[in-house]
Amino acid sequence: MLERNVVIVPYRSDWSAQYEKASEEVKEVFGSAILGMEHIGSTSVKGLSAKPIIDFMVGVHDLSVVNPFIEPLRDIRFEHVFHPELPNRRFFRRGERGAGTHHLHIYTFGSDEWNQNLLFRNYLRANSDALKRYEQLKKQLADQYPQDRAAYTKAKHPFITEIIEMAKTSISF
Repeated sequence: MLERNVVIVPYRSDWSAQYEKASEEVKEVFGSAILGMEHIGSTSVKGLSAKPIIDFMVGVHDLSVVNPFIEPLRDIRFEHVFHPELPNRRFFRRGERGAGTHHLHIYTFGSDEWNQNLLFRNYLRANSDALKRYEQLKKQLADQYPQDRAAYTKAKHPFITEIIEMAKTSISF
């Protein structure tokens, strides 16, 4: 299993094209079961340095509809990764563990998880000061936890929660 260090790279303009390409493949698999699809995470925010992993989410009526799509998603190189600690999400990774190129998150459309992802992304897109603070934090944490993605992710959580709370009063989606 390939384990890649936490590396933050400058924003790349081709990230949105990578999302578009992958989203079209996923749309072909899910068809009308998709109620919404969004590019999320740092690669969705123009100008934000990020780990070069395309995160996107699909919204469905109910997570029970995902199971029949596990094999067809594998056919387009998205591997299902079971996370029992996150029962309100189904997760698929393209690429090796620790070295994935795409992360597909599936939520119930309009759920708290769905809405929080949009709040966070939209707030960063609209607030350059928050974007700069987040970028600085990510670089600091990548230096602090270069070989521990779980610790890196956990250490970002308080900032993300703070931004979501601020966004609830300032951005609608």
